[in-house]
Amino acid sequence: MAVWGLGSRLGLRGCFGAARLLYPRFQSRSPQGVEDGDFSSTFTGERRPKDDQVFEAVGTTDELSSAIGFAVELVTEKGHIFAEELQKIQCTLQDVGSALATPRSSAREAHLKYTAFESGPILELEQWIDKYTCQLPPLTAFILPSGGKISSALHFCRAVCRRAERRVVPLVQMGETDANVAKFLNRLSDYLFTLARYAAMKEGNQEKIYKKNDPSAESEAR
Repeated sequence: MAVWGLGSRLGLRGCFGAARLLYPRFQSRSPQGVEDGDFSSTFTGERRPKDDQVFEAVGTTDELSSAIGFAVELVTEKGHIFAEELQKIQCTLQDVGSALATPRSSAREAHLKYTAFESGPILELEQWIDKYTCQLPPLTAFILPSGGKISSALHFCRAVCRRAERRVVPLVQMGETDANVAKFLNRLSDYLFTLARYAAMKEGNQEKIYKKNDPSAESEAR
């Protein structure tokens, strides 16, 4: 059975400031096995079904971090300097998971203080977005996920990020988590879109443009 806890400051996290890592702490299974199979515990110790909205949000955030991790490997191979930004984002997503795994309805003040998600990461994302946007040509058409392996991987991360945001918004509306968490994911998806375009430009790859299918034109061509 996985019980959510907060770990020590490890690895990259130490490079990017004091924060907490979310990690699963495993305990022995109960004799019946029913409780472990159907429920998990939040950081507050509350037992919830594994398909609860909290765990859906936590799991999707973890999926997003994994997708970004794959992109980081591609980025690092090419020596792009924004690999460090993506790694920092992965660490911030651990803080997002901590906040999500601490639903306010069952949290004590100490829990909330320890897992508070501040606005600093949101402001940093906005600065990064501005930095890359000013170097890009204006967007005049709808682009498809494309532009090379790195760009396509970042577009995939953006799509997962949008899904994570959709999982978090209901928790914000119910008052279970801080609105800053949803704001961060919203700005992160914009950052990933901008970075995907920037990566395509830096590598000299052409972005594919959406073209509406016209059945009548195809018939005339035949």
